[in-house]
Amino acid sequence: MPITGRRRNKVKGVQFTIMVVGASGTGRTTFVNTLCEADVLSHKICDSPESAHLEEGIRIKPANVELEEDGIRIALTIVDTPGFGDNIDNEHAFQEIMTYLERQYDDILAEQSRIKRNPRFRDNRVHALLYFIPPTGHALREMDIELMRRLSPRVNVIPVIGKADSLTPKELKAFKKRIMEDIDHYEIPIYNFPYDVEEDDEETIQDNMELRALLPFSIVGSEEEIEIDGEPVRARIYPWGIVEVDNPHHSDFVRLRGAILGSHLGDLKTLTEDVLYETYRTEKLSRSVHSDMRESQILPEELASQSVRLKEEQLRREEEKLREIELKMQREINEKRQQLMAKEAALRQMETRIGIPGDSSF
Repeated sequence: MPITGRRRNKVKGVQFTIMVVGASGTGRTTFVNTLCEADVLSHKICDSPESAHLEEGIRIKPANVELEEDGIRIALTIVDTPGFGDNIDNEHAFQEIMTYLERQYDDILAEQSRIKRNPRFRDNRVHALLYFIPPTGHALREMDIELMRRLSPRVNVIPVIGKADSLTPKELKAFKKRIMEDIDHYEIPIYNFPYDVEEDDEETIQDNMELRALLPFSIVGSEEEIEIDGEPVRARIYPWGIVEVDNPHHSDFVRLRGAILGSHLGDLKTLTEDVLYETYRTEKLSRSVHSDMRESQILPEELASQSVRLKEEQLRREEEKLREIELKMQREINEKRQQLMAKEAALRQMETRIGIPGDSSF
């Protein structure tokens, strides 16, 4: 299926990770399977009356899938969070998600600190978190506000309304407006498709303005196809009509898919690397410095050296990288020299065996 929208940062083969978070029944599983056009996630089996009252708790379940969009291969990881929002107290669920996000940062930080890197290391940092808001038609719940507020410093949060076809167009428009008012009021730093009017071109600005105006994205998913005018169409059939997944008048699915897997994939990865990860890395090194200071009983006036130590740590790592490159080049030069010496020795032996005629033979 073609992706609409502008393309940027095209590369051959990219890793990309999306986390989907939302309570049971918000359309999370259907969305993922519709996005990937495959049965990536399995639907939850209905609870039996005997076990319906049991609280299972949240589970973090990554799933890998290969996609190809416009000739670009995407190694996509979907991180599902079944069990979120199903308990009375969801504090544990918040902590589990935050721990998972920070663990990926810790893994990349540890890998970058190695003198010899692991060539098979896989970067599992989450580049986008789609948060599914239930289509209540009212406003954000306290749980919605708390989750987005906590996780936004660690991941690009994109709010979406799951099963948006349960609302009328008028209800959906009013619901979107109230959600964005709540996000502004509580100053939740979601990913709002940022742009710079001085640096970005008109096409980029226009595209981002249109996507920003759609927030939160209203999503309809379907794993079944019906035939309309002789063409297979992904849709949902109701007594009052048909809702087409890929029809922009029925759902924002196409624009969202085009953004996260096409036009803004590079931006999401860059923000994760240069802003979110670097912020976490700086905070962690800063905590480490403060811990060392407390243990060594460093005087308060010496706290100003903290930023210098952070810079020195960064320079040290860069120097280690350069030394590693120099050692590698030196090893290659030595190998080439040994190969050349071996060839010269073999050539001399060959000359000795066959003999080299002197001037007397002429």
